[in-house]
Amino acid sequence: MTELTHPLATVPRDELVARAEADPHRPRFHFVSPAGWLNDPNGVSQWNGTYHLFYQYNPEGAFHHRILWGHATSTDLVNWTDRPVALEPSGGPDADGCWSGVLVNDGGTPTLVYSGRLGERELPCVAVGSPDLLTWTKAPENPVIPAPPAGVDITAYRDHCVWREGTVWRQLVGSGIRGRGGTAFLYESADLRRWEYIGPLFIGDAAGDQAATDWQGTMWECVDLFRAGGGTLGAGAVGDRTPGTDVFVFSAWDDGHTRHPLYWTGRYAGDSYTPRELHRLDYGGRYFYAPQSFADGSGRRVMFGWLQEGRTEAAMVEAGWSGVMSLPRVATLDPDGELSFAPVPEVESLRRDHVRIGPRTVGAGEVLAGVSGNQLDLELDLEMEPGSVFRLGILATGAEETVIEVGYDVGSGGVPQSYVLLDREHSSLDRTVDAEEKSGPVHLPGGKLRLRVLADRSALEIFANGKPLTARAYPTLGGEAVRLSAAGTVRLQQLDAWRMEGVFGGPRPLFP
Repeated sequence: MTELTHPLATVPRDELVARAEADPHRPRFHFVSPAGWLNDPNGVSQWNGTYHLFYQYNPEGAFHHRILWGHATSTDLVNWTDRPVALEPSGGPDADGCWSGVLVNDGGTPTLVYSGRLGERELPCVAVGSPDLLTWTKAPENPVIPAPPAGVDITAYRDHCVWREGTVWRQLVGSGIRGRGGTAFLYESADLRRWEYIGPLFIGDAAGDQAATDWQGTMWECVDLFRAGGGTLGAGAVGDRTPGTDVFVFSAWDDGHTRHPLYWTGRYAGDSYTPRELHRLDYGGRYFYAPQSFADGSGRRVMFGWLQEGRTEAAMVEAGWSGVMSLPRVATLDPDGELSFAPVPEVESLRRDHVRIGPRTVGAGEVLAGVSGNQLDLELDLEMEPGSVFRLGILATGAEETVIEVGYDVGSGGVPQSYVLLDREHSSLDRTVDAEEKSGPVHLPGGKLRLRVLADRSALEIFANGKPLTARAYPTLGGEAVRLSAAGTVRLQQLDAWRMEGVFGGPRPLFP
């Protein structure tokens, strides 16, 4: 059983909050916990007009240990209010942690389905909420599924996706079959308490290059299944050929290590999922991990992800906090049948001090006058000729700079060969932080690029024609300059820049 006090928990609570607040790398308009550790988004939802963000939380310090469910609410997805802890370990199946899960509406009753951890076992549990979602009572039937499927050699078993389908509930539990690959086990229930095992939804492939950015892992964490563009999962009979894309999102995991989020496009019908194509969800890999999504009242598919840290455990403990929640982003299906993402428009309410530049041809290098800061929202519209490369430097000083690069070319057979790349080699003089390059393909029809960059101190979210690349950077010199440069012909049609107002400032209540 997990010890209640961790050896790293040496900092008093009030000092922990003070350290977190004083850290210059702590974001100001991305959601962060009051102090301590934050990881997976949980129970993301809109209930009676209020948005709810639950999250994996350890208020004891900036390390993963005895995990609770933190809770915050918002009316606009931008300004968040801290609420008391929703779930914390108690005697029984969650004595060692209340791990990731979801919120569902059970006939008007808010209900959490989560993984309770006891020793090395994680099993599905249920808790019922008060009408305001501030008080939660655990079901006496916990764990509601007493064991993983019998006779299956699993790699791990946790995290949930739950939805209503006709007159029954259905649930996916993330897992993996040893020697084969990741999977999600499908269950069915009439009351969220008694579950019948149906079987694996489908099974992935753990073979291949483990260093590849699309390696599927040996276990699938944080599974999420939804109908792209809205609609009801499971609508239609088996073999239904009506148009529709069901997206299956998972985070590839292997032997205790988080890898990267991926998604399949395909079709869910009956008791199985027929995958068509596998895609990378975010080119930042583990920096946008454990995503969870929901359909809000306007029908948008809104997704949150966990921005992991890129610095050492010692640095996190010293800073008093760890982990950032992504800005909520809207997922849509593009004409190529892949997901496209953009931050929710509500984020634009934080924009201040607008500067507009262009049109002009981008030269060999220039520092933009009137555009600087470490809390920025930048939108660029560019036209690139084949063979050209565009570079945008942010958080820059003479010695440090984080560079977003986009290359456009036409390869053999006239097939475009274009990419977005994040170069962090010179982001920080601190050589203990992660500086690995991140990149991925991006489609530039006719050489046209719409680039959105949000920098919030150490948190970076980049969208290149709807393809996201999320990462972290830790400059030591307080760099704020923005630089443009190009090789080949790149025309900047327009650049709009804003300073972003901070939302999280000052001490916050450290529950419990």
